[in-house]
Amino acid sequence: MKQNKKLQVWLPLLFAVVMVIGMALGYKLRDNTQAARSFFQFSVKRSPIQEVLDLVMLKYVDKVDTDTLGNDAIQNMLTRLDPHSSYIPASDLGAITEDLKGNFQGIGIEFQIFRDTVNVLNVLPGGPSEKAGLAVGDKFLSVGDSVVTGNQTTESIKKLLRGPAGSEVSTTILRGRDRKTFTIQRGTIPLPSLDAAYLADSATGYIRLSKFSETTYEEFMTELEKLQGLGMRSLIVDLRGNGGGILSEAIDIADEFLDGDKLIVYTEGVNTPRQEYRSRRKGLFEKGKLALLMDEQSASASEVLAGALQDWDRAEILGRRSFGKGLVQEQYELSDGSALRLTVARYYTPSGRSIQKPYDKGADAYDNDIIDRYQHGELVNADSNKVSNGKAYKTNGGKTVYGGGGIMPDHFIAADTSILSRSVNAVFRNNTLSNFTYLYYIGHLDQMKRFSDAANFAERFSWTEADWNSFVSFAAKDSITLKNLPDLDKSFLQERMKGLLARYRWRNEGYYQVVNKEDDVVIKALELL
Repeated sequence: MKQNKKLQVWLPLLFAVVMVIGMALGYKLRDNTQAARSFFQFSVKRSPIQEVLDLVMLKYVDKVDTDTLGNDAIQNMLTRLDPHSSYIPASDLGAITEDLKGNFQGIGIEFQIFRDTVNVLNVLPGGPSEKAGLAVGDKFLSVGDSVVTGNQTTESIKKLLRGPAGSEVSTTILRGRDRKTFTIQRGTIPLPSLDAAYLADSATGYIRLSKFSETTYEEFMTELEKLQGLGMRSLIVDLRGNGGGILSEAIDIADEFLDGDKLIVYTEGVNTPRQEYRSRRKGLFEKGKLALLMDEQSASASEVLAGALQDWDRAEILGRRSFGKGLVQEQYELSDGSALRLTVARYYTPSGRSIQKPYDKGADAYDNDIIDRYQHGELVNADSNKVSNGKAYKTNGGKTVYGGGGIMPDHFIAADTSILSRSVNAVFRNNTLSNFTYLYYIGHLDQMKRFSDAANFAERFSWTEADWNSFVSFAAKDSITLKNLPDLDKSFLQERMKGLLARYRWRNEGYYQVVNKEDDVVIKALELL
């Protein structure tokens, strides 16, 4: 019994000693185990960036938005990698995502702030606003409980109008002198990537793509089939101003033009193995004549499509040297709702050329490249529009092409220099042109309704000298002098205003049906085809 009592007294102490010895041995073993050491260090060690942010937050003399400071630090780090790796804050991610998805949720109108009032410029056919009764020319007075004024930003007005599909918003508008109230049920609003599709002549179709979103290939195929049903045998694809988007959409469109098992593009990076994309099905337009239009704003997926068609000698490329973006980004979602777009590979055309222009001279030089092209005469002078300092490659038919700076056109067409004059530039920069055209349209609705379609309007409508004088007086109120304007510049402005009138009535397709009548690149393409 005494022995048992002694054991009961010493047993807790014995357990404590064993525990201490075990902890000491465990700590000693941890020091000799690399995996454990790495994990421990990773879990507690902070980067210098985090340490600096913490010190600023705890010690800085004034209050600081550390989120903004952190975002700037990340963005600065990425600019040292390449021009296209980027950090997207959570607040901006939604707008960027909806542009690539090809739709958003709202009421289906286009608006412009003019004379301190929000004016309806376009109403989506069949959309929520048209169903509710809104029309071009209406002026918003209030949305819900909020009074709408021209002092608000475009983004703040969008926030008032947009909302989940199925939700309702009450609006008060001014139509002429009458106040009207409409309750609009929001819906899913498409953001088309295809701006126009029509027959430019009896056998030549014209399709213009503004971007490559999730719906581009579907939109393209729908219109291609319609044009073929109308007797189209040749096709013009206009990619001017198209900054790219989703690679797979461009690949699918290329597949419609290429027969057999042909390489369209391949991607490769140090940490990304080569991946090939090839034509894999019978295309809808493998044999017809094809022209592709490009300019210095055509980039990325646009250049992939152009490079594939050029290397296989499938299309005539017209216009000017493309932008030169041949880097592939993948998007990674971060824990706070933001995202990282990181460059992981390069694009290569079927002949093996990289279309990425150099970026080793810094971000400013890269961003100013288009300005440099203008100043060096490249946009207007065919002799200076060359990239022959890169490696030479051969197309399937033996034609020499070059890598290292975009896609060179087979047929150079100079930029319209009218837009470069100071007065002409000013009427665009100050919205003078669009404001005058909008007021003219609202004041001549009955006249506009007499035209059956955009083609009819393009043939029959012309500006009178009285109309031009009214525009000159209107521009003078914005301190813009248009008297004694050269005839070419005057014709350019009249054609653009005529296009805008058509756009109010027949949307983007109407605009291009008008302005393409005088477009040198389209005219040359029609000649070639």
